[in-house]
Amino acid sequence: MVWFKAGGAADWLFEPADAEDLAAFLAALDPAVPVMAIGLGSNLIVRDGGVPGVVVRLGKAFARVERAGPLSLSCGGGASGILVSSTARDLGIGGMEFLRSIPGTVGGFVRMNGGAYGREVRDILVACDVVLRSGERRRLGPDDLAFAYRHSALPAGAIVIAAEFAGHDAAPADIQAEMDRIAAAREASQPLRSRTGGSTFKNPPGDKAWRLVDAAGCRGLTRGGAQVSEKHTNFLINLGDATSADIEALGEEVRARVRAHAGVELEWEIARVGRPA
Repeated sequence: MVWFKAGGAADWLFEPADAEDLAAFLAALDPAVPVMAIGLGSNLIVRDGGVPGVVVRLGKAFARVERAGPLSLSCGGGASGILVSSTARDLGIGGMEFLRSIPGTVGGFVRMNGGAYGREVRDILVACDVVLRSGERRRLGPDDLAFAYRHSALPAGAIVIAAEFAGHDAAPADIQAEMDRIAAAREASQPLRSRTGGSTFKNPPGDKAWRLVDAAGCRGLTRGGAQVSEKHTNFLINLGDATSADIEALGEEVRARVRAHAGVELEWEIARVGRPA
C-alpha cells in the first residue's frame, strides 16, 4: 500500500463505505486505539514492525470530483491529484494544474499543504470537511488550518473526507499545455519509475534540499537496499530488497552528512510511522 514497497502491515484496515460509516466507526472505537488515514501511500515510510491500531483507507466512495460552483470543485478526500487537475481542465478551471505533479490524494494535500511548481493547496482551498477522531464532523477553512510550508494545523487524528478548491477561468487547451509542461519537467528530473516515496526532505528557507544533499556527497549513497537517487538527490529509492529500516537509516545518514557539511538541519517531509521490527 506504500510506494516504497517496504514495511509491515497494519493491525487493522478499515475502508469506510461513506462519511457516515466513517463517523460512526470512529465514534464507537475505543479512544485509546490509534487511527491513521492513508491515501495512495506516497510520502510515507511504514516501519517494518507495522502500524499499531487502525489504518483508514478512503476508497472509491471518496474519490469523486465534481463542479461545486462556476470556478470551483468539490473533491473527495480520496481523489488523486491527476483526477482533480483533469476535471478542472475539462471544466475550464485553471490554477489546479500543479496537483497533476503531486503523488497522493486530496486528504494528504490538505494535511501537508501540498505544493509544487510555485503553487500550494492554500492558494486554492475554500474549505475542507473532516471527521475528528471522536467521530464529530466539522468544516474548516484556511484560517482554521494555519497553513505553512508543508504544514497545516489540522487537528490530531482528523481525517479529511472532502475539500472545495477554487481556481480561475482558463481555456482547457491552455490548462492542458501547463499540465504537459509540468509532466515533462517531472519526467526529466525525478525517478518516477522507481520505488520511491517522493520528496524526502523539506526545502530549508532560502535553499533546496536536493542541492544540500548533493553538496554533501550523498548522490548515489546506499544503505542496504536503499539508495539516494542519482537522478534527483531529494528522492530515496528502494533498489528492490530494501527494508523500511534501510530507507529510514539512509535518510538519517543523509541528514547527518548535510548537518556536518553545511550546518543545516534537514527536516523530513516524508512521514515515518509504525513500529520498528
